[in-house]
Amino acid sequence: MSPPARPGAPAQAPPKLLPTAAVFAITLGTLAVLAALHLTQGTSEVDTMDVLRLVTGTADPGVWNVLEGARLPRLAAAVLVGVALGASGVLLQSVARNPLASPDTLAVNAGAYLAVTAVAAFGLSLPLLSGIGVAFVGAVATAGLVLALAAGGGATATTRLILAGSATAMAANSLVSVLLLLFEESTTGLFAWGSGSLSLAGFAPVAQSAPIVLLAVIGALALGPRLDLLRLGDDTAASLGVHVRRTRTLAVVCSLLLAACAVAVAGPIGFVGLAAPVAARQIARRLPGLLTHRTLIPFSALCGAIIIIGADLALRAFVDPETSIYIPVGVTTTLLGAAVMVWLARSVRSAGSQDKPAILHGAANRGRIGFALIVIGLAVASVAALVVGMMAGDTMLLGGDLVNWLAGKTGSTYTWIIDQRYPRVLAAILAGAALACAGTVTQGVARNPLAEPGLLGVTAGAAIGAVTLITWAPNAGAWTVTAVAAAGGLAAFAVVYAIAWRGGLDTGRLVLVGIGVWSFGMAVITLIILASDPWDTPKAMTWLSGSTYGRTAERLIPLAVALVLVVPVVVMYRKDIDLLALDDDTPRVLGVRLERTRLLLLGAAAVLTAAAVAVVGVIGFVGLVAPHLARALVGSRHTRVLPVSLLIGVLLVSIADTLGRTVIAPAQIPAGLVCALIGTPYFIWLLWRTRTRT
Repeated sequence: MSPPARPGAPAQAPPKLLPTAAVFAITLGTLAVLAALHLTQGTSEVDTMDVLRLVTGTADPGVWNVLEGARLPRLAAAVLVGVALGASGVLLQSVARNPLASPDTLAVNAGAYLAVTAVAAFGLSLPLLSGIGVAFVGAVATAGLVLALAAGGGATATTRLILAGSATAMAANSLVSVLLLLFEESTTGLFAWGSGSLSLAGFAPVAQSAPIVLLAVIGALALGPRLDLLRLGDDTAASLGVHVRRTRTLAVVCSLLLAACAVAVAGPIGFVGLAAPVAARQIARRLPGLLTHRTLIPFSALCGAIIIIGADLALRAFVDPETSIYIPVGVTTTLLGAAVMVWLARSVRSAGSQDKPAILHGAANRGRIGFALIVIGLAVASVAALVVGMMAGDTMLLGGDLVNWLAGKTGSTYTWIIDQRYPRVLAAILAGAALACAGTVTQGVARNPLAEPGLLGVTAGAAIGAVTLITWAPNAGAWTVTAVAAAGGLAAFAVVYAIAWRGGLDTGRLVLVGIGVWSFGMAVITLIILASDPWDTPKAMTWLSGSTYGRTAERLIPLAVALVLVVPVVVMYRKDIDLLALDDDTPRVLGVRLERTRLLLLGAAAVLTAAAVAVVGVIGFVGLVAPHLARALVGSRHTRVLPVSLLIGVLLVSIADTLGRTVIAPAQIPAGLVCALIGTPYFIWLLWRTRTRT
């Protein structure tokens, strides 16, 4: 029985089936055309005419061998994975009531990828779990963590959900990178697979996953009427006989099963679960017949298949067939999906002061003596970290060896070891200070304690500039690399700032747009490296993981100069940062030129971040953790926060670099991975604390 019309409201005609059927017919036709084109693409000489001759029965027998051995399995994988991710995304968005929810933003794909990689790395035999079962367990673990952390966000639910998902995904991907480095032989090929690969050797993975995908989609369709009622609100749905919690749980289980199947077949293909439902809902706004979940779910599934096949065709159109084999299709879909995320984030508006999660002020009223003792203690600890970093590594040294080296009395062997080691130690110290200072400025100016330069696009832009130059101009000097990286970081931040500016800077929108740009940038970096040199995976791992390996003293000069020039400017504006951290009105009343000061300070943060990325690559979480720990120690006044944050940043990166060079010596773990593993638990704890306070 349909609900009664509101008094005075015009009568609504029931949705017509003809337009809905026409849309489905057009969508299926588009999918068929793209599939036919997809079969004509590949490295062999089989082309369109050969495929047509095969249909008419006049083709050479070798044509069918090519299609059966490579092209049909690739097409089948694309369709199956697209259907699974499209349906999974629309279910997650409906349950979370959030248009930005997807298997990527909820770290579902990252958790499934981690579980599959761990099983491969350790050679585990799990008779009760297939590859799909392993991926499902990982997906459940990470999705549950993200949803728990994002709960209770109120007006900031969207920002909290994406931040929690990004942090959890970063932690999971860091663990994956560590496993890939430690167990290189047993995880061969998982790096490219980790971006989503359709290169299958046969139909077996598709045949194993297809029944589960079909059952999950059928289950989702059975839940469709109850999901429709959930749109009216939990109370209204419950009054109409819907068991709200059970419905959501079953929908999430179906969604995670679909995502797990997609990961088991082709790896974590990025952002299809976000882009496909968005496209489906945009079309459904003009056709009410598509709004019910029993039509929206299959329509979104078809859109997902079209997106993956279209992305694979686009990749092969712009890259030669031999190179396209080494470039995962997930890179292309991430470029598309990140753009969709940025477009969606443009409409996000936070709720003023409610958008400020709680900052942990551990010692707001600490006296001068206490502050001085903290600075002295951190300075001593930093010096100790420098000394330990010089002595620790694959060859352990003694303090006397360092003294002899300073006096020029060491032998050739120890001289060579120390000459190779001290630039790495200094790189970690300088990068830690630069990232901590940039993070302090970013959090203060953006008035978001969950922000850092990496989440605002600066890191991705700087990395794109540096990697592009190093890839195509390997002989470029340190100053040139730093300048290009700085330009890339500033350009990326300018894009983020311009998009986020809609009648004023909104902090939630700024962070969400920045995360989208960051995802886009990481995909571009992977595309550049794999397209230029598909066999040089270590280069990709080095830049995307952050490492001090192979650094020389000359490479450190630009970063040192950036610190010498920029940090005094930040210190000079320390009181302005205090005012900007309050609101927009107070600085104006007190004579601060708001926009100019804000851009100057964020530009300074971008320069510091870009210089650090040019030297050590992408190191995350330092700019987030260091300012928080500093505020917990000395309060919120930036006169005190800045020096303490710089020292904490030095300690974090120095310790991470030393641990990475020592724990599994002679093998090494990049400092950026260690920082992520250290910083992620703190970030999760912070989100949990702010969850209870919101």
